[in-house]
Amino acid sequence: MGIPRAGRIIVGYGQMKTRIVLAAFGLTDIGRCRKENQDAFVADPALGLYLVSDGMGGLNSGAVASKAVAELFPKLLAPKLPKSSRKALLEDLKDAVASFSEMLREKAKEEPRLRGMGATLVMALVRGSDAYLLHLGDSRAYLFAKGALKRLTRDHTVAGVLEALGKISEAEARSHPARHALSRYVGMNGKAVADALRLKLKAGERLLFCTDGLTNMLTDEAIGAVLSEEKTVEGACRKLVAKANEAGGGDNITALVMEFSRNPG
Repeated sequence: MGIPRAGRIIVGYGQMKTRIVLAAFGLTDIGRCRKENQDAFVADPALGLYLVSDGMGGLNSGAVASKAVAELFPKLLAPKLPKSSRKALLEDLKDAVASFSEMLREKAKEEPRLRGMGATLVMALVRGSDAYLLHLGDSRAYLFAKGALKRLTRDHTVAGVLEALGKISEAEARSHPARHALSRYVGMNGKAVADALRLKLKAGERLLFCTDGLTNMLTDEAIGAVLSEEKTVEGACRKLVAKANEAGGGDNITALVMEFSRNPG
């Protein structure tokens, strides 16, 4: 955790023998204001799992929560994947996330020092040319395609809910007093219902998963500019983290960039 990782793997091919190659690189940084890094990420090409998590809670319980998401959740998920059909996979993943959230909540109840802990989650399971995306909290997923950046997730915060209802604008949500108050997250009371979508991957596209330590410091326009300018996933990650630190580094910063290309071989 916290160590930059890169991977390049053929993740799928179709009848035309056109292969989709996935290159991924992740980077996490403590930022300039925190004493501990409570972010975590996973880039596991063997499992086809890519995720980012931001821990929350007092003392070091936030770090415990994000570490559990990054290390324990994949281990619990892996045995279930071969049993899931493509048609049922998205719902099976949602069930797995909900079950893990309940397990984390019960763990927090058992240990007083962990009470109130939780974590965000944004993840993709890549199967062939499909990515199955799920998210809870205010860590985000973006798609960069044809020179344009599109946000794929809506923040599960009080401010995010107000924005979705049309009560406040996106600009107002960025400075709203309740912008950090999570309405859904891993470890929450009640069932954690993740938002989910299936995305068809195309050559030349990039996915970005990131914590709010990045998006609180950089606008979507600034993020899109970096993804456009930087030619490699590693370069994009390093530039995004550096710019967030230059803007103040008010929180831990994590970015995971995935790029899809064709391999004609």
